[in-house]
Amino acid sequence: MRAKFIYAMRAMSTDFARRFPRRCLWLALLTVWGSAIAAPHPMTFDDLRQVQRVSEPQVSPDGTALVVVVGAVDYDANRVNTDLWLVPLGPDGLANGAPRQLTSSPKHERHPRWSPDGNWLAFESNRDGDFQIYALPRAGGEARKITSLATEATQPSWSPDGTHLAFVSSIYPEFSTRSPADALEANRVQLKAREDSKVKARVLTNLLYRHWDSWVDGRRPHVFWVDFTNGVAAGIPRNLTPGPRDGVPTSSTFSGGDEYDFSPDGTTLAHTAGPLPLREEAWRTDHEILAVDPRHPDVNPPSLTPTNPAADGLPRFSPDGKRLAYRAQRRAGYEADRWELWILDREQNRRRSLTENFDASVHSFDWSRDGQTLFFEADDRGSKAIWSVPSSGGEIRPLVQGAGNGELNLSHDGRWLYFTRSQMTRPAEVYWVATTGGPPVPVTRFNEARVADWQRSEPESVMVAGADGTPVQMWILKPPGFEPTRKYPLVFWVHGGPQSVFADAWSYRWNPQLWAAQGYVLALPNPRGSTGFGQKFTDEISHDWGGRVFVDLLACLKHLEQQPWVDTRRMAAAGGSFGGYMMNWFQGHTDKFKALVTHCGVYNFETMYGTTEELWFDEWEHGVPWENPDFSRDSPHRFASRFQTPNLIIHNELDFRVPVTQGMDLFTVLQRRGVPSKFLYFPDEGHWVLKPQNSELWHRTIFEWLAHYLKN
Repeated sequence: MRAKFIYAMRAMSTDFARRFPRRCLWLALLTVWGSAIAAPHPMTFDDLRQVQRVSEPQVSPDGTALVVVVGAVDYDANRVNTDLWLVPLGPDGLANGAPRQLTSSPKHERHPRWSPDGNWLAFESNRDGDFQIYALPRAGGEARKITSLATEATQPSWSPDGTHLAFVSSIYPEFSTRSPADALEANRVQLKAREDSKVKARVLTNLLYRHWDSWVDGRRPHVFWVDFTNGVAAGIPRNLTPGPRDGVPTSSTFSGGDEYDFSPDGTTLAHTAGPLPLREEAWRTDHEILAVDPRHPDVNPPSLTPTNPAADGLPRFSPDGKRLAYRAQRRAGYEADRWELWILDREQNRRRSLTENFDASVHSFDWSRDGQTLFFEADDRGSKAIWSVPSSGGEIRPLVQGAGNGELNLSHDGRWLYFTRSQMTRPAEVYWVATTGGPPVPVTRFNEARVADWQRSEPESVMVAGADGTPVQMWILKPPGFEPTRKYPLVFWVHGGPQSVFADAWSYRWNPQLWAAQGYVLALPNPRGSTGFGQKFTDEISHDWGGRVFVDLLACLKHLEQQPWVDTRRMAAAGGSFGGYMMNWFQGHTDKFKALVTHCGVYNFETMYGTTEELWFDEWEHGVPWENPDFSRDSPHRFASRFQTPNLIIHNELDFRVPVTQGMDLFTVLQRRGVPSKFLYFPDEGHWVLKPQNSELWHRTIFEWLAHYLKN
């Protein structure tokens, strides 16, 4: 930019300058300077952290307004702040004016839900410290605090007549059958005693005693509701799901959104309950849907899915209340089994799968207003598409394809569907599509100006013959300013899961644009285990972590090595979770890479089994160690004698999914063997690195590591 400015000054001869007034001369110079500033640039970390994080679109009942959650990085506070924004809508359902910010606290406001009459907007916020439920009047004014529970309150939802606000709170279940006032007070006393005690020891009697990044401490998420009249909570919140079980899933694996729903007449609450018996919930996946009378809660309510030994969830009543749609898996113990969309006829107690022959998992879904159609999300060969299916059964049709689409919200007149949509080249915004079909149209443009300032790398999709000749899809991003006659260093990613996918979607953590902007060709393969390529393809990684998936990845790498613009002498690989496992497998099985980056990766199957929390995952993928003699066949630690590739290890203290000892174990072995290695340890992060300043250090450390081995 500076050189461009100097060149412009020198280009003006003295004679030329004399022919213009001084003011005109400076205007000309400023024009050149301004154009230089405005020139698109490769993406930086500052660009990434300035992106507005748009999510959770909710259209008002009258269709004149859309509320969205917008997250912004507060770098100094080392957190992401989320607020609610209102977008006015016109008669065509599209934006009709500038967005207006509704909340502005320095904390979180999220999960907005309109009251049935559209006069109130309920949401959760920790503006006063703990998360509680608030209600904002649409007519104007300050938000009213609805709950003040020691056990906090999240995930608000309205009863159909708008007279109650429901929410989720994690409570001590042993008090749940007491009177509402006694139960809340007992919970408050128990929590305060734990907080005030100088003894921080825990006595454990069951597994799943910690989860993701938190200790459970004997609490269970239950569904409550409280009377609501003109912005005021009346009475004591009542527990609608008393008893020892979880009232909604604690694992995000089994949650597709709000896991409870009221029938249109308000007489039934359907909710997804945790597995039984409680002693076995760490290795069972059989969540079931229970039916509760909210005015007379029962400790043992009837099950709506009593015969399925696998997971059921995400209940949604039809507009007339006669049917219940829900998701279900067929294979007990397998968290990555295909989710099918089912319909239960409540009057005849008959059920059928609408997607039995649809070879992809259903994510969230919504009913059409006439009850004739269901709209749902499902992975589709490197993207997440939106589909429709008749509620009586029939042809499944794509409504929106390409990119990453989700968070469906249907307008109350049933004509339009709102959803978030992102791509590798642009962060999420809210889009609109007619339920009869047509192209998706942007409704919000929070990041349009920011994106215009970047040189973006368009992802290219290629197909490679993997193990057994099976086609494997891979994304390739080339660096900004790519010249096909040059040779570039390669960074080869492996995704986590392993039942997951690299989709054409935006990421705030592992962001392909930012990595390609460092001057690398970036590869994102979708080998065995990836979702959206058929359930068989997903299944074929289980009990075979070092087998066909490894062959698939090497085939993708070979394809890249054959490209004239890849420098095969300068290649590195990086991955997190299962991707981190594969880095550790690479250590003992290939010398193709000059450097590796292992983020929260599995290293030793034997110690992993005894310290992770969701045992159903390990037992499905590898078996039970004392029953399966080949349990550790694919464990990287068995091949430590071969380790020689320089390795950056990143691991976090609060990662209870892949405990930090996995990273420590790997680092010890590398150091003892004299392999160049570095350990980046975060004491305040879980499986992901979420805090902005931590994220900056994460990126800087990785990019410095890669540059040392690929650019020097």
